[in-house]
Amino acid sequence: MDSLLFTLVSFIVALAILIAVHEFGHFWVARKLGVKVLRFSIGFGRALWRRTSVVDGTEYVIAAIPLGGYVKMLDEREAPVEAEEQHRAFNRQSLGVRSAIVVAGPLFNFLFAILAFWLIFVTGDTGLKPIVGEVEGGSIAEQAGFTRGDEILAVADQPTPTWESVVYVMLSEALDTPNLAVRVRSQTGMEHIYRVASDGLSGLAEDGMLLQNLGLTPDRPTLPPVIGEVLDGEPAALAGLKSGDRIVTVDGVDVVDWSDWVNYVRKRPGQNLDLEVDRNGDYIALSVTPLMIEGDGESYGRIGASVDVPDDLMDDYRAVVKYGPIDAIGQSLYKTWDLSLLMLRMLGKMIIGEVSVKNLSGPISIADYAGKSASYGISYFLKFLAVVSVSLGVLNLLPIPVLDGGHLFFFLIEGIKGRPLSDQFMEQGQKIGLLILLAIMSLAFYVDINRFLG
Repeated sequence: MDSLLFTLVSFIVALAILIAVHEFGHFWVARKLGVKVLRFSIGFGRALWRRTSVVDGTEYVIAAIPLGGYVKMLDEREAPVEAEEQHRAFNRQSLGVRSAIVVAGPLFNFLFAILAFWLIFVTGDTGLKPIVGEVEGGSIAEQAGFTRGDEILAVADQPTPTWESVVYVMLSEALDTPNLAVRVRSQTGMEHIYRVASDGLSGLAEDGMLLQNLGLTPDRPTLPPVIGEVLDGEPAALAGLKSGDRIVTVDGVDVVDWSDWVNYVRKRPGQNLDLEVDRNGDYIALSVTPLMIEGDGESYGRIGASVDVPDDLMDDYRAVVKYGPIDAIGQSLYKTWDLSLLMLRMLGKMIIGEVSVKNLSGPISIADYAGKSASYGISYFLKFLAVVSVSLGVLNLLPIPVLDGGHLFFFLIEGIKGRPLSDQFMEQGQKIGLLILLAIMSLAFYVDINRFLG
């Protein structure tokens, strides 16, 4: 329940931030260009909080349904406008002014992403070095030549300092390149080029498990089986286990790492386990009986002791991508631009059927990602916000009526014709756009539900 609540709160916070950024773009540019703003709303439906500015009369609202927002401007098409205020009405503005106000929302989403990526690059983007662990027999990775200990240096000549960059570049390059050249450095220090067929890579990534579907498992350091905290009154404490004890054997079986020990304990609830532990160089024989814990329809063993994680455990596996303040500007601009192009290309491939719609992410997936990224730390949550902000910017610029891109498309037609479009044409266009948007949202929900139901 706590996890669900945390995910929900993270999702709402993320939506509120991104919606506020988008709508503030419309609001700020409208004000700067002399258009009167009547209401600035985050969310739809019943107002939870509202405040009216005594300076300009703008009403600021936080509403109950946090799935969008809007900026209501003075407009003669919606209500009569007094003669002295008509010059501040949106519909009275030039085509250029109206276009600037409309495009400002997506533009601010891109600017937010650039700022977020800049902060990440300046402070250091931390990830795991792309060192290969297990390679599944018969997998695509094994057929390409990958072996345990290989470090992936580049994909299609693009440096890949982290596993995240490996996945991103693979997906990006796979859209246009039939065979991906992957440069690796083996454990012996020799560099090799492996060829990975890119056909079907987007399909392998549908469930967010591209690496696993390729047959690659990221290498992880071995966590020593050393006891950390021991809970009072639990079996570990009653058996005499202490912080710093290293589990050497259990029932005569050597314990190599912490996961071996945990798996052994979990499978033997209520059974007496004979241990040999190393305590400051002295070998001691102890016995412990794990408690039987019921959960998720099964029982498992627990002794009430945590692992002692060495401070330098991840040093050899951690990679930090960091730039100076000036260089980070260029990197953040490139990252935002490249991510935008990737999303457009993926959408185009989906439309023509070359990429599965299962790559779509709906509100359920986004909420899940929001909760996970927030639990990892502010840097991960900021990166999540940047990626979703780019997505919102790209989505809103699509030429679909109801969206900002649809308004810009209408403005383009108006510019070509030399006169405003009829109200009837605009109304029909809005209805069509709404149907298209509802169809996309329904499809995204369907994909989400199938993804989570397996």
